[in-house]
Order: sequence, then C-alpha cells, then structure tokens
Amino acid sequence: MPFSLLGPCEYREDIRKSRFLALAAPVASAEEALAFIQQHSDLGASHNCWAFKCGQQYRFSDDGEPGGTAGRPILAAIDNQDCDQVVVLVIRWYGGIQLGTGGLARAYGGSAAKCLQGGQRIALLARTQARCHVPFAELARVKARLGEWQALIEEETFDADGARLQLALPAEQLEQATRQLADISSGRIRLERLP
Repeated sequence: MPFSLLGPCEYREDIRKSRFLALAAPVASAEEALAFIQQHSDLGASHNCWAFKCGQQYRFSDDGEPGGTAGRPILAAIDNQDCDQVVVLVIRWYGGIQLGTGGLARAYGGSAAKCLQGGQRIALLARTQARCHVPFAELARVKARLGEWQALIEEETFDADGARLQLALPAEQLEQATRQLADISSGRIRLERLP
C-alpha cells in the first residue's frame, strides 16, 4: 500500500565535509512539486537535486552532479519507501572532498530515504466517488458517520430540502455506507456510485 507524508520533514547529514539537507513534503500534482522545489532550493548551495512522484508522473534532476548519481537515487528512495504524492529535495554544499559516483548515489539516496523514514506517513487509499442527497434532519447524523466509512466530502451543495454530498470513500466501505445511510433515513437516502 503506498504512503504519503502528513507534512513536510527534513534530514541533515555531513558526509566527508559536504553538508546534505534533505527536504520532503506531500504534493498533489507535478506543479505543486515543482513549486516546492523552486521555493526551497538554495541558490548558494553547490547542488539542488530532487525527485518527485505523483501517481504515474515522476521527474528527477541531478542539477550538475554526474548523471544518475543524485536524482535517480532520490527517486529510488521514494519508491523503496513505498511513497507516492511526495517530493524530495536534497541540497548539497560541497566540502572539498570528492565522493565518487557510488558515494554520491549513496549520499543522495540515503539522505532522501532517512528524511522519508523520519516523516509522519499516511496510507493512500484508493477511493470510489459516490453521491447522495441528505435531508437537513439527517445531515448531522450522516456527517458523524463519515469517519467510520473513511469517507471524504469532495463537494457539498445545498438546496431547499437538504445537502447534496459528493463523497470519496474506499471501495470496500461502499456497501456498508449504502446500507447504513438507508437505515438512518428509513430508505430515503440512496448512495449512488459515480462512474
């Protein structure tokens, strides 16, 4: 099961006089990942190497380090930690001692992995979209049950009779939610799965 981070985290390490700072954060899109990289890169550092993964989208950069010694090991750390919807930026301040290609790959990949291991993780669940109309009289009871079903409200609109809710919930919770909504409302609330 893939994981993301609950919030930003960081890890610092000195390796043969070079300073490494790894920064990681949850992201929802490639644009958000690139914005994080731009915002947190240190122009005074020797290298700002990074990688991100959002579903099937991923990118990485060696930022002047020898090809394959920085960005790819950071991306491998993201994969090895079973993370998704995550960006990792590793900033290096060169200390005057060459690390070699293997040393660079271990330093960048290791810093990224330790940063991700130190962050608070959250499981990413595959969710199904569904909608229903809830009369005002049952709205508070229905909202109280959403956590039980691990359901998120994606959209909520009101009309004269109640609220139209668009929900995202794990597929295995759909049947239970449908049954309990019908019980709460004596059959008036029907949960409709969206295509």
